[in-house]
Amino acid sequence: MGKTIAQKIIAAHMISGDMTVGSEVALRIDQTLTQDATGTMAYLEFETMGIPRVKTELSIAYVDHNTLQCGFENGDDHRYLQTVTAKHGVYFSRPGNGICHQVHLERFGKPGKTLIGSDSHTPTGGGIGMLAFGAGGLDVAVAMGGGAYYITMPKMFKVNLTGKLNPYVTAKDVSLELLRILSVKGGVGAIVEWGGPGVATLSVPERGTITNMGTELGATTSIFPSDDITRQFLAAQGREQDYVPLASDPDAEYDRIIDIDLSALKPMIACPHSPDNVVEVASLKNVKVDQVCIGSCTNSSLMDLLKVAAMLKGKTIHPSVSLSVSPGSRQVLTMLSNCGALADILASGARVLECACGPCIGMGFSPNSGGVSLRTFNRNFLGRSGTKDGQVYLVSPETAVAAALTGYITDPTTFDQPLEITMPASFLVNDSAVLAPVPAEEADKAEVLRGPNIKEFPKSKPFSDSLTAQLVLKVGDNITTDHIMPAGAKILPYRSNIPYLSKFCFEVCDPTFAERAKAAGDGVIVGGSNYGQGSSREHAALVPMYLGVRCVIAKSFARIHVANLINAGILPVTFENPEDYDKLNQGAKLTISNIVAGMEAGKLTVTDENGFAFNVVCNLTERQRAILLAGGLLNYTKEGGV
Repeated sequence: MGKTIAQKIIAAHMISGDMTVGSEVALRIDQTLTQDATGTMAYLEFETMGIPRVKTELSIAYVDHNTLQCGFENGDDHRYLQTVTAKHGVYFSRPGNGICHQVHLERFGKPGKTLIGSDSHTPTGGGIGMLAFGAGGLDVAVAMGGGAYYITMPKMFKVNLTGKLNPYVTAKDVSLELLRILSVKGGVGAIVEWGGPGVATLSVPERGTITNMGTELGATTSIFPSDDITRQFLAAQGREQDYVPLASDPDAEYDRIIDIDLSALKPMIACPHSPDNVVEVASLKNVKVDQVCIGSCTNSSLMDLLKVAAMLKGKTIHPSVSLSVSPGSRQVLTMLSNCGALADILASGARVLECACGPCIGMGFSPNSGGVSLRTFNRNFLGRSGTKDGQVYLVSPETAVAAALTGYITDPTTFDQPLEITMPASFLVNDSAVLAPVPAEEADKAEVLRGPNIKEFPKSKPFSDSLTAQLVLKVGDNITTDHIMPAGAKILPYRSNIPYLSKFCFEVCDPTFAERAKAAGDGVIVGGSNYGQGSSREHAALVPMYLGVRCVIAKSFARIHVANLINAGILPVTFENPEDYDKLNQGAKLTISNIVAGMEAGKLTVTDENGFAFNVVCNLTERQRAILLAGGLLNYTKEGGV
């Protein structure tokens, strides 16, 4: 039987395990990336391991999330990141150089290589033929130290593309259509491979948009072939030597095949407050718009913004609309400026923001009270924009511009103006904002600078054979990491200060949670389906651990979050009978007995204070059991575990 692209890369990087679906596979990692919102903790973890130098082919730290400096906290963290990476052999992308996924696609991604990053949208690298995974910071730290990255061998989905996109229909619309088909949990346990004749019509930036949005499916990752389109992109970046062809075998088998005709696709829009709440743009034409944001790691490429400039040229945005444009990298911004497109954007009345994540992570440009905001981003979770009652829609850059010009949600295909964009044969290459680490022989002399906001990594507790704990919170389906540990300008500066950060845990769901959990001592959280979807930020596990949470019982979990829970020493289990969820009340005392034997058997019994007993499923590998019994991955690693 032939192999898929992902199976070929897994086979070439497999350290242990087998490729049977559901089995644990240990992978050698070629590259890692971090961003500052999660990276500060990742490097604190790396330092704790006591490994002097990274062992990957390339590790790079980006500063793109917390570039807003309203106090000393972000500046101190940037200084820490620059000095700690220099000492330990990691490249450092300075603030303003761009969004990690955009810059990595442009300058560092290589077909056929493995990449993990402390950001859930790391699968953007699949647009260039990388096997790229979002992961928790601790997993990234271990990989930097030469350790393996463990995954559960996924199923293989294939999306078969035919036809060609019509004018004003985009790669973003392809992603939204797949979310409409599969939902935010439809890709769980699967790698999505994109193939078919329609692939040849999509550029690498368009492919990156699609693999970026694959994260919202809950997929393990997404990947495109590496073909002549890939080679041309790398050549334009001065990196043709990095090209290798990659394709699935003709007889490769897939667990599911989905057909999408690009020619039949219409502009799509995700309505509040979920990326899979998708309808055609034309169905919402009478909705008034207050704000439009263009950018993020999903849609901030040169191609995207050249189209934006062409649509805006000679026009003025509607007086009731505020428009922001965030270029994805310094390269994109410079090339927009050099060709005159930036002037066209500015002349329209748009505000040009820094080359950073910005509004996507709640760092500025929040909508007005109850405001309708159209964003070219990947997530529209409740409150993520920084405005709790903001009504956030996800759209393509073309749909975004149409709304900015008309003041209403508008189908961009109603525009008569042809979009004739010519991409340059070569990109402007200037990597001066990427700093190399000090040579290994000078590393001992390099000083790591820490600010007062940087606190020690929190300590977790090993598991004994019995646990009695309070049910400190009961929540519903699709709880995101933004629910658990919100982002935004108010909170993100404290990502290296777990004690302070803990005050905001579950603030969206229950403002009293942090105080109650701390008072309870040991705690249990009960959740519904797809618990922990969204960001890879391990703070959504570390902070509950700091507050005393020992176990999460849910109907189902998102992939990255369940790994982060285990790494933090929190036991994740699922209801054997989902109906038992309805029988549990917040505040009840729960007891789990015979934990060691139950972990090994894959089933535990939980009893509440009234004698009600129910079973939970505990699908853990031998390694995961050892991690939990040690009190988390850091303890496990320090004790010699691999």
